[in-house]
Amino acid sequence: MSILGKILYVTVLLLNSIVVLSQDRFLARINFTPATHRRSFGDSADDGVKAKMIQLVASVRTLMKIPLVIVNILMAIYELVLG
Repeated sequence: MSILGKILYVTVLLLNSIVVLSQDRFLARINFTPATHRRSFGDSADDGVKAKMIQLVASVRTLMKIPLVIVNILMAIYELVLG
């Protein structure tokens, strides 16, 4: 397998791990939800690293659910047929 294939696998696995994080059980405990962040820091435009990470996690969880399902199905079929 080429380097690009391995990078694709790692990327998909990392995106899967972000999407399946439970907001109530895990993210809320470490104050990594947008709701807890707004209550902690107010509504000001906070450009800190933690604020950007929270925004990234929220965006990935919102936008990547459906595309990741499709990519996971395609990768599973690829592995079954050619793997």
